[in-house]
Amino acid sequence: MRTLGIFVDRQALSYSRKLTLLIKCRDTAESMGYRSYFIFPVEIKKVPKTDALFIRSRTDPLNISFIASKMAEMHEIPVIDDSRSIQICSDKVNMYLHLINANVPVPRTEFLRKSDFSEVGLSRLMESMDGSLIIKEPSTTFGNRVKKVTTLADAYHIAGSYLKMSDWIVAQEFIESDEDWKIGVLSGELLYACRYVLPTESQKIVASEEGEIPDYASESVPQDQVPGEVIDLAIKAARAIGNGLYSVDIKQRGGRQFVIEVNDNPSLESGEDEYYPRIYNQIISNLMER
Repeated sequence: MRTLGIFVDRQALSYSRKLTLLIKCRDTAESMGYRSYFIFPVEIKKVPKTDALFIRSRTDPLNISFIASKMAEMHEIPVIDDSRSIQICSDKVNMYLHLINANVPVPRTEFLRKSDFSEVGLSRLMESMDGSLIIKEPSTTFGNRVKKVTTLADAYHIAGSYLKMSDWIVAQEFIESDEDWKIGVLSGELLYACRYVLPTESQKIVASEEGEIPDYASESVPQDQVPGEVIDLAIKAARAIGNGLYSVDIKQRGGRQFVIEVNDNPSLESGEDEYYPRIYNQIISNLMER
């Protein structure tokens, strides 16, 4: 019997929703005729004994999950997420360069280098982007180290603090959207679609006062209610990164679409499966049939 390993960490099991879905993933694999078990970081030596590996712990080149991915690849074991996707998506500069080179529409984007950083240059950049900037530290995850700024003083302070962590930062125009989408893509095909739910006015005010991007909840949306151009763009963006499992954030504004970012190792515990109940079946089949 062929075996699916699910690489997890203790933190992933500390949340009831994540634990429930991890068990669902394991049970789905077993219902499909495969043996399946969890692999914890201290058990990483078990990776070569699997026939496929599904990583469900946080991915980062500095995290042990990256070593698990590389180990699987060394033994020619199919793995999600692959090490190349982890490296690209963990570095926003790298990610946006891949998107731009593939002619994927993104907000106007500039990369600021530490050695070229100056108040004059930042002032010119803000003027060119109508006075509002989104500043990102390249290793940002879960919306951390992402700030919206509307004054030169704030931009200089935030950019300077991020440049203490990295040699480069990302500066983008702020786009006020009509609709925001989160599209799951697996091997170049739609896996699920969600619409971001706008935060309340009070949440927007608090976020604005703190220079943060307001948190958005999401809701599952049937495929026939998702604009075709949104799905097509998500697939194009995912293919610019690789052939794995991705979540693509897209903003719609005035009939145009922009990719905000592509994430590897997407969360699957926010109701993504409401209209897509076979998410795990598709992922497992993709891995086991390679």
